Amino acid sequence: MPYVTVSDGTEIYYKDLGPRDAQPIVFHHGWPLSADDWDNQMLFFLGHGYRVIAHDRRGHGRSTQTWDGNEMDTYAADVAALADHLDLKDAVHIGHSTGGGEVAHYVARAKPGRVAKAVLIGAVPPIMVKSDANPGGLPIEVFDGFRKATADNRAQFFVDVPTGPFYGYNREGVKVDQGVIWNWWRQGMMGGAKAHYDCIKAFSETDFTDDLKAIDVPVLVMHGTDDQIVPYADSAPLSVKLLRNGTLKSYDGLPHGMCTTHPDVVNPDLLAFIQN
Repeated sequence: MPYVTVSDGTEIYYKDLGPRDAQPIVFHHGWPLSADDWDNQMLFFLGHGYRVIAHDRRGHGRSTQTWDGNEMDTYAADVAALADHLDLKDAVHIGHSTGGGEVAHYVARAKPGRVAKAVLIGAVPPIMVKSDANPGGLPIEVFDGFRKATADNRAQFFVDVPTGPFYGYNREGVKVDQGVIWNWWRQGMMGGAKAHYDCIKAFSETDFTDDLKAIDVPVLVMHGTDDQIVPYADSAPLSVKLLRNGTLKSYDGLPHGMCTTHPDVVNPDLLAFIQN
């Protein structure tokens, strides 16, 4: 399996498929998942002639189960190391949830010529946790609950999240896909408990305001209005206001995991943004 070894010795697993001379699309997964969460999108864009790349964040999936470095500065540095290793030019970076924060943090710091466009899907920026400066955020107690559930019984928590709010399977009349739930659990349990625990702070308390302001490439912000993990009102509309060249696309009633539940809606919109 392909890995890139970064400066602290951590091995970052990645997939790299498609023509090497095609425009690269780099996918960044959410917490606590892996590159496998992008299987549908990777196959879709392979079918349209693109080079597709997805990595397992440190501590997640098949990458090293790190006990430190589980924060946004290091996540972005890992992406930069991967981009250097593959010598990616004019890449499109697409991030979901925590991966959207990783994209914002990386793109704001990327070397010239590395990034052409970016997409944030159900993403955590500008900042999730409630404060005087962010009164619409979620109380810290919500994330303390995530930490407690991860520490107490991660295996059960990783059943409860996809069975309920992540895919909107707790909504009346929604058809539940058991395979999707099992796949979420499988991906989550591949990673390390310490890295997952630390990442909760990274995705909930990192302030991406300056990152968003610094990004000068076109950015598409996609968000479901029934997102129960990253509430719509305190994320997507605020991010677009901070971006120099941002476009907001809202999806009425769609859940946090809409790339999995509604790829027939999401994928064509991604393609149109990349091609235009």
